[in-house]
Amino acid sequence: MTPRSWLFIPADSEKKLGKADDCGADAVILDLEDAVAPARKPIARDMLKEFLAARSGNRSPQLWVRINPLDTPMALKDLAAVVPARPDGIMLPKAEGPEDLIQLNNYLDALETAAGIDLGAVQLLPLVTETPGAALRLADYTDFSLPRLAGLTWGAEDLSSAVGATGNKDAEGNWHFTYQMARSQTLLAAHAAGVHAIDTLYADFRDSEGLALDSRQSRAEGFSGRLAIHPAQVAVINDSYLPSPEEVETARKIIAAFEAEPDVGTVGIDGKMYDIPHLKQARHTVELSEAYGA
Repeated sequence: MTPRSWLFIPADSEKKLGKADDCGADAVILDLEDAVAPARKPIARDMLKEFLAARSGNRSPQLWVRINPLDTPMALKDLAAVVPARPDGIMLPKAEGPEDLIQLNNYLDALETAAGIDLGAVQLLPLVTETPGAALRLADYTDFSLPRLAGLTWGAEDLSSAVGATGNKDAEGNWHFTYQMARSQTLLAAHAAGVHAIDTLYADFRDSEGLALDSRQSRAEGFSGRLAIHPAQVAVINDSYLPSPEEVETARKIIAAFEAEPDVGTVGIDGKMYDIPHLKQARHTVELSEAYGA
């Protein structure tokens, strides 16, 4: 199933790691990068290795690891520590383009082989807008074959710092144009590459109403889930990225109408016309609802 909620948890926090199993998120991102001070990264790797090893086999939630940027010596140390324990995936921060993923894929091939893990078992989710150069290369992800690629996600904070911005939202809380562009291009690049588009975090974890509104709009635009920075956001995100009962009811009507007339290209329901793209979306809506038992 496509993860809706992706919750960050610092890899060096025994207390927070202890709550990961019951956090309710579809995927947990065990963070070795920004959430861990440089002096504690060796400790975090050891803790994470034990945490993953204790949860082998079928996992719920999925367990992902955000490593350090690929151009730092810490990245290989992170991978060597965690890949033998088989995380479900690796989040790569500050990805500059598909070449970074190809390099990371080669590292994973070697580490999986050495650990006796099936090649390709560990998936990839890059953060693709954290530098200006990376944000300008999003279309390049459609030019490469990247079987491990599970999705694309984006972030605004590092990009803001990189361009010297004093803020990335206006007084009403809307993204400034630069970040709207980065977000939209991430969405388009993900779908062009045939992978999931994961929206960025909603910073105010106390604003559940705002998170729900923003997440429902995000789903309407084509994102399948989003990052979370606090456990309080998980349930809101999970609910917001599921179709409503009304959507499911309409989708079932569309499917039934086409099944009743399999040779037609359009059907009329309650005064509205629906064609084949609507049928494809209706099937996706029902599949998503049934997958999560909604």
